[in-house]
Amino acid sequence: MSRQTIPFQKPTLPDRLFNRAFGFLVSLGLGFEHTYLLEVRGRKSGKQYSLPVDLLIEDGKQYLVAPRGYTQWVRNAEVAGEVCLRKGRQVRKFRLRALAEVERPPILKAYLDRFRREVQRFFSVPAGSPVEAFVPLAQRYPAFELLPDA
Repeated sequence: MSRQTIPFQKPTLPDRLFNRAFGFLVSLGLGFEHTYLLEVRGRKSGKQYSLPVDLLIEDGKQYLVAPRGYTQWVRNAEVAGEVCLRKGRQVRKFRLRALAEVERPPILKAYLDRFRREVQRFFSVPAGSPVEAFVPLAQRYPAFELLPDA
């Protein structure tokens, strides 16, 4: 299945309104310790887009996971090759390394286990499932390791 045929879950109107309001709070420096405002340049428009994301830290490495699938931010980030994470006045720039499908299952498991309240509805397996349960799902969920910008 190519990426073009992999469906993604579009945010509903309430989701978009919540993301906008919560994103505003994160831009002020409020929110959970793991929540940041992801900023990425549009691949066609060049416009700066932002949305709140949960940053996963696993074994000292930082990861972004797209629980809705190959969304617009994922497509933009793949083309740009970099993103910024903002919280209040703090802005950090990162290069992206897309994880291969074989690398994703343990990261998807850790992500779902850690952020189950926010993302369980996007996964067909329950939080706490063994890593093997994520193998067939890996192609549906893009994940990136964040590398410090040189």
